[in-house]
Amino acid sequence: MITDEEIRKVIAPLLLSGAKMLDKHCPKCGSPLFEKDGRVFCPVCEYREKKKRQELKGVEEILMEKFKELASSMPEGIEELKVHLEVMEKLLTIIERYKKLEGEG
Repeated sequence: MITDEEIRKVIAPLLLSGAKMLDKHCPKCGSPLFEKDGRVFCPVCEYREKKKRQELKGVEEILMEKFKELASSMPEGIEELKVHLEVMEKLLTIIERYKKLEGEG
């Protein structure tokens, strides 16, 4: 289902830019397919993928900031340091997973 936001932000500008709306629809979202510069595409699916990648990038940046914060404040005691490093390791694992998700988009 196409949202009003997608019509305003994606479809209307495409029509104004001279893209050709085809009489075929995207099997994934139901949006009309478009053709521009010889390329047939679904603008709504492309918009959603781009939006998803931006959201994932934002989460990744937050996690990296937390990682940097932890890296710059290492505790003195061995037990505290051990826990600290375990948290950092978990953060890195999560960041790697986000990068993989981002790459799939």
